Formats: sequence, C-alpha cells, structure tokens
Amino acid sequence: MKILLISPSTRPDSKTAAALMIPQLGLHILEGLTPPEHEVKIVEEEVEDINIDEPCDLVGISCMTANAPRAYRLADEFRQRGRKVVLGGVHPSILPDEAIRHADAVVVGEAEGLWNEVLADASSGALRHRYHRPETDLEKYIPMRKGSFARKSLFNILPVMTTRGCPFNCDFCSVSHLFGKRIRHLPVVNVVRFIQETGAKRYLFLDDNIIGDPRYARELFAGIKPLGIKWVGQASVSFSRNRELMKLAAESGCGGLFFGVESVSAAQLQKMRKSLKDIALVEDAIKRVRDAGILFHASLIFGFDEDTKAVFPETLEFLTRNKIGTATFNVLTPYPGTRVYEQFRREGRLLTDDWRYYDHATVVFRPRNMSPYELQKGKTWVKREFSSLSSILRRLPANMLHPFIYAAMNLAIRKNAIEDYRELPRQKTELFDRRAKPAEA
Repeated sequence: MKILLISPSTRPDSKTAAALMIPQLGLHILEGLTPPEHEVKIVEEEVEDINIDEPCDLVGISCMTANAPRAYRLADEFRQRGRKVVLGGVHPSILPDEAIRHADAVVVGEAEGLWNEVLADASSGALRHRYHRPETDLEKYIPMRKGSFARKSLFNILPVMTTRGCPFNCDFCSVSHLFGKRIRHLPVVNVVRFIQETGAKRYLFLDDNIIGDPRYARELFAGIKPLGIKWVGQASVSFSRNRELMKLAAESGCGGLFFGVESVSAAQLQKMRKSLKDIALVEDAIKRVRDAGILFHASLIFGFDEDTKAVFPETLEFLTRNKIGTATFNVLTPYPGTRVYEQFRREGRLLTDDWRYYDHATVVFRPRNMSPYELQKGKTWVKREFSSLSSILRRLPANMLHPFIYAAMNLAIRKNAIEDYRELPRQKTELFDRRAKPAEA
C-alpha cells in the first residue's frame, strides 16, 4: 500500500518556516512501525501543502484539539475521493465517537502494538471502527527509516521521548487520562540507539516529566552522557531538590528545562496537585536549577478561578525579580477529557465548542473574576512586557551560561507577543462580543 501520514495545521493558509519546526515524532514512529513493503509519505501541513488528490491507499491523520476541525475536513475530502482514512492522536483518543464520523477507523491512545494490525486490516479491506490497547509495551525498538528526519529544524533539534504517563493528574491536563498515571519507560539502550542512528547533536525530550522516575533518569543521563549531545526537556519543579540528579542532567548535556510553575498565586498553588505549594519554595527551586547551569523555562497559566486582574502584574514582577530566562504564557484551556472541561460545561461557562480556539492561547470560557477579554488582554500584556527589549537585557546577566538559547527564545517570544496583540481585535469580535460558531464535527 501507499500510505500518506499527515499532521494538519490549524491555519493551513499560514505557513511556518521549516527551519523553525521540530518534526512530528508520532508520524515518524508510525513510519518506523510500517513494514518495508509499504510506501510511506509524511506531510506536515504547518510547513507544506497537502495534495488532496495524492495517489494513496490509506491516509493516517494525527491531530490535537486545535487542529481537529482541519483534520476532519481533510478526512472528509480524502474519503470523498475513495481513500481509507484512519484518525489518531490526542483529540480522536479523547472523543473517538466524534472522530469516527469523519474516518473509517480511529486509533485510541498509543499506536505501538496496533499499527501493524491496522495495516493488515486495511490491506484486506476489513478496517474496524476502533483500535485500542491500553499501556502498550515500549520495550521493542522502533527504527527510524533512513532519511526520515531529513528536514531538520533550526539548530538541528530532533524530538525524542523516553517515558509515557504522569502521576499528577492535574484538573486541566489529559496526559494521565491518555497514557495512565503509571510512568512507563523506553529502555535506555533504545534511546541511545535512536540518538546514534538519527545523528543529530541537539534534542528535545518530549517527556512530560523526564525525572518522574529518578532511578530511570539516572540511568538515562549516564547513558546519553558519552554521546556528547545537547538537550532540553520538561521536569517538575521538585527536580531542584535533587542536586545529584541536576548535576547528572547538566553533565549529560541538559541546557534547559521547561517547568510547569502554572501560577504564582498562593491560593492556586495550594489547590494544584504539585509537590511545591509555597511560592518561596518555587523561588528557591529556580535558584538551584540556575546554579546547576540549567536554563529555567517557566510555564504560566492564567484564568484559574482564584485569579483576579492583579495576577498579571504580580506574575510579571515574579518573573523579573527571579530573572527567569524564558517563559511560556498560556490561558487555562478546558480541553475535552479534563475535569475542568466538565466543570465549565456543567456551569455553562464555555464560550464556544469550536475546537480551533482550544489552543492554549485563546480564552474559550468565562473566568470568575474578570471578563474573557480582560483575561485575553492581560495574558498578552504580560507576554509583551516580559519580552520587551529592556526586560530581555535586564534578565540577561543571570542567564549568561546559555546566551544563544536565551536570546533566540526571548526574541521568538517577543515576535509572538506582537502577533498576539494584533489578534486581539479579531478575537474580541469572534469570541468575546458574540459566541463562535460550533466546531465541524
């Protein structure tokens, strides 16, 4: 069979420079799982156009919530042309009954252990509506086809994942729902082999918490240290308590870590399923991580029920005072499959069910202590002030260990903040002055 694997874009008319894109690991895993008698082509619509009339026997589309409407439109177009379509990824896994209305089959959860079954059924014309196998075995090595990552991203950064599952089960997150609360691992020998075979020098570890299992993390850091790579990843703030592990991470090439700080509100920290619930402990963690030679990237979320408009200047002051290197600014997004989605739906607080807006960046609900527009504008204001040239220069001395990463990421945040401000009038008209149209489902 000729197989077309697609990652759709939320906005297909707006392309991202290929050099700024990190390849979609999930599609390359599917390619690696595919027996050699099949021909595979990968298309990431974020950087290239999709040919609806592409000759193929099977189309596999992987999507998240924000690009689900686009995925559905593409699926419908391919099916009208007689192609068999399989949908997978986070959104179809959460809402398989919605997804199957646009596909011949839906893969729920992880594809390892299922993909060859899907291909066999497709070849014999006997695709089932749903495929699901909880907690797939991750022991088997999946080789990447030669040239699979030929289009490499800026700085030659490639994605790699070593774990699945998360024990925290936060109200606004669906990771534990998808992959379970038990942390599972790829064998370290397989991770090392992947890095050696792909041949890059810089990697992004996609794990939700790379130090979730300290014993495995030690083995991983020891295994990749001789490879001489540089890498960034994600970890819980509690990582800072383990100086030995931080030292091992830095020695293995860790240049920066993404930390889910989420909020600087004392009341909100107490409510979260996080290990550090005191802002003073978070500030101490920031200092410990920086002292270990690792760039601290803070992820913030605005829009919790405890948040008032005071949270915006309070957050900016916190980031400036602690000389945070880089940061991500999100609004609380009630993704389907999360407790916060069920709560807001129950309370009638959702502004729209058009999944295009469920993108971390756009307010899709009515906050408790401010208007939706005030939340959108406040988040955008913090982002713009944090990434101002004066702020970048003021925080630079504390982040001189990684000046190139620091400058590149802050300038990218600044560019994105300018684009966010330009979007405010459109968002106000489409979402906040009137409710958006329902999603195509």
